[in-house]
Amino acid sequence: MDGTNGKPPAGRIYFGSLEDVEARNRQAAAAADPVPTPSQPKGTTLDSLKVDDKYELADSSKRARDQHMEVMEMFERKKRARTVVVPTDDKKVREKLRELGEPVCLFAEDNMDRRTRLRHLLAKDAVIEGGDEKMASGDEEGGSGSDDEEEVYTPGTDSLLKARRVIAHYSLPKAAERVKRQNAETDIPIGVFKAMRSEEFGKLMTYANHSSQIGDDRPLSQCAFSPDSQYLATGSFGGLCKIWSVADSKLSHTLRGHTDKIGGLKWHPKAHISQDRGAVNLASGGGDGIVNLWSLESDTPIQSLKGHEARVARIGFHPMGRFLGSAGFDGTWRLWDIEAGTEVLTQRGHSREVYAIGFQCDGSLVATGGLDAVGRVWDLRTGRSALTMEGHVSDILGIDFSPNGYQIATGSADNAIRIWDLRALRSIHSIPAHTNLVSDIKFFAGSPYENDPDARMHVEGEEPRPSKSGLYLGSSSFDGTIKIWSADDWKLQKSLVGHTGKVTGIDISNDGRYIGSSGFDRTFKLWAPEAADY
Repeated sequence: MDGTNGKPPAGRIYFGSLEDVEARNRQAAAAADPVPTPSQPKGTTLDSLKVDDKYELADSSKRARDQHMEVMEMFERKKRARTVVVPTDDKKVREKLRELGEPVCLFAEDNMDRRTRLRHLLAKDAVIEGGDEKMASGDEEGGSGSDDEEEVYTPGTDSLLKARRVIAHYSLPKAAERVKRQNAETDIPIGVFKAMRSEEFGKLMTYANHSSQIGDDRPLSQCAFSPDSQYLATGSFGGLCKIWSVADSKLSHTLRGHTDKIGGLKWHPKAHISQDRGAVNLASGGGDGIVNLWSLESDTPIQSLKGHEARVARIGFHPMGRFLGSAGFDGTWRLWDIEAGTEVLTQRGHSREVYAIGFQCDGSLVATGGLDAVGRVWDLRTGRSALTMEGHVSDILGIDFSPNGYQIATGSADNAIRIWDLRALRSIHSIPAHTNLVSDIKFFAGSPYENDPDARMHVEGEEPRPSKSGLYLGSSSFDGTIKIWSADDWKLQKSLVGHTGKVTGIDISNDGRYIGSSGFDRTFKLWAPEAADY
């Protein structure tokens, strides 16, 4: 059937497989040309190819190559910049710039811009000297920058020493009491916990918009319930603070004192409980760099705390009520003694603006979050940095301690919430919470009244029951929603929708009846169970 060389005869079409024909062709080729030996390779190999590197690139190719090299160099420079250690003290930054032969100060440059410029200069020139670590840790005389000398102390004032002692005397008994209570809760049957959890989360599932009120002509930036849950304070972009009665959302006080938007708003821990109406009951921080202290008897501040060199963001009261913390855009957070009206501590440690601040319930620790995407926990009794919280990829805008004393929640512009555990010294959970930045977060704290049955485990004539404090966590976001999360498995329990714009702040009343929120739509809203009779 086949013609010569395995080809089909002329005029005929071959049907079937060609495998036999191809096999005979390969055999014939192998017989005619034996397999070459390794010393005599057959044909052309890669080694025998000549490389012609004498060629000219087109202009467009040259530009593309140069642009690619510039981009890669920029990425490498940024990568090196993250590893370069630079001082936080502006004086030492200036000294290093002078040493490098660079201008000490540029037009309109502040201390944060100057530090960033130094970081990029060191990264660009790959100048990572042995003395840099020593500089960053305070440039101690005789120091070598070794790991043994990472903890550096600077001289403090007598007022700071006294404040640390007062805080230690307050916090140690509080911590012992909290641990004792938590140990006692281990004896409560698990069924009691499950029943309480089921009841409270079932109530959260029924939350809806209870009331809505226009709070100002400008967007509202913050809201905060008074410790007795009877009043809600709001702060606006126009610089006004207003106090509203929760029961009917009617205006009670208008406080005037800021010339720029309100960044932080907090009630004194004993306001409307045991604090005198003429004393400090409320504090606010503004874009004018001032922290104002308010009484309930005047519409002007009874005292203004000045020291920040830029906008004041969030603020927070120490649990004992004597001290106030403020986070600022000057790269510092500060501790104030409101009884003396003086600044006790100026603390650096963030490479960019400090935005969020929150105190532990015992009063021994304070946590701060910055626009450098880093959170830090500070021991107020010693001044040490107890924990660095690195995990977010964008600004930290909200931070709060859980009432259990060892967990911290941080909300970020990366749309996520992270939970940190002081016992494990790391992040234990990450919640992909919102579709836009997380503007604020808040744990349910529970009743501040010592004789409140809901605040105690043991009530005469009843079975022991666990505390509801810290049972859930609330978050607000620029996606226009407020979300409630369980604080044991961190699952979404309820999403509240009602604002027509970005939600800027959230708070949860201590009695657990209301959730408050503020937003760009100039309103504050109260959320409560649909079947609530209040």
